Amino acid sequence: MNLTLTGKHALVTGGSRGIGRAIVLALARSGADVLACHQNPSPQADQLAAELKKTDGNHHLLQADVNDPADVDQLVEEAKTRYGSLDIVVHNAGVIGHVPLPELELAEWHRVLDTSLTAAFMVVQKTLPLYGDRSSVILIGSRAAARGIPQRSHYTAAKAGLEGFARSAAKELAGRGVRINVIAPGVIDSDDTKAMPAERRAQLIARYGEKTALGRLGETDEIAGTALFLASGLSSYVTGQTINVDGGI
Repeated sequence: MNLTLTGKHALVTGGSRGIGRAIVLALARSGADVLACHQNPSPQADQLAAELKKTDGNHHLLQADVNDPADVDQLVEEAKTRYGSLDIVVHNAGVIGHVPLPELELAEWHRVLDTSLTAAFMVVQKTLPLYGDRSSVILIGSRAAARGIPQRSHYTAAKAGLEGFARSAAKELAGRGVRINVIAPGVIDSDDTKAMPAERRAQLIARYGEKTALGRLGETDEIAGTALFLASGLSSYVTGQTINVDGGI
């Protein structure tokens, strides 16, 4: 058994930057055909499109808002037309917020819950007709789900909800041979952390270096590596699980 994904078809939401970008490129470079979506035009999306053009395979980058059922329908229809079936579905799209609980407004609660959790439900439900006998669904959660973070009650609730959704869906879909799992990253050195002012970034690295057994932040490629494992036959007996990729935080 190996990690070659040649002949496999994949859909990735939130694929233009950070962890999503790393997963898209890892899947494509491992031989899968990848359809990825992003919410807004951006230089990162343009750069990803250029990278995919240089990578062998039938790849496509589509603008879609996973909070909009019509856009999700369009995304699924594109996958059906382009590939006919899906072997790998990765829901990475998500947003974060930092709001004290007394000040947390309903609109902000919905913004975070809808993008991470409700959209995951829609994407999984609407792609069900395209799954093969051994399709793998991967949801990108967070270690925050198990630990909790002040001023992120909505974010923590969304990521915890993904884990519950995966456990139940795994039992429902197992009869079809479909697996569904969650990757829970720790603190990852992604676009947002790299864009921080130098002093604040140094403080973040020092803080989590002390809290993490491996003494550093994670890399996006390390999350992508776990996604490759879950997408491949190497994880054929893994379902309904949350895999923490956090450096031993």
